[in-house]
Amino acid sequence: MTTPLFYWTVLALCGLYVFWRGGAAERVGMGIVVVGSILTTLSASASLTVRFHSIEVGMFLVDVAVFVAFAALALFADRFWPLWVAGLQLVGTLSHTLVLASSQVVAWAYAVTQALWAYPILLIIVIGAARHHRRLKLSGADPSWTRSSVPPGLPTHPPGPTP
Repeated sequence: MTTPLFYWTVLALCGLYVFWRGGAAERVGMGIVVVGSILTTLSASASLTVRFHSIEVGMFLVDVAVFVAFAALALFADRFWPLWVAGLQLVGTLSHTLVLASSQVVAWAYAVTQALWAYPILLIIVIGAARHHRRLKLSGADPSWTRSSVPPGLPTHPPGPTP
């Protein structure tokens, strides 16, 4: 299992890259990860002796909220990567049910299933930011949101360079 310092370092490096190269959708996605990570840290059981020995209700609620946020992002973003991230987040969220299904689940197995999905999610968002940057260089524009998700009355820009 990785140390918290390692995770927060990877999160910071990925976040810097995404906010430097990514579009609005990638930045929103990274924002969801950052807020979710902070809330998960704050909602974990205070005592290390009881952590992951029963369902972590606070972490479960944070995971549900993060899943809903990524599912909404997948609906409105003009990107494919949020679907993958929402799917991985759903698997992580459902892993809380391991403890409900069996009281024999070992605490480290529960902890690993919670931490496992964070790294692929970060990698997918970084790849999304890199691909956004590449599309931006090739065509001059890469809208983050689908035209159908723009509220009525707001201007929509045609494909191509924006003024």
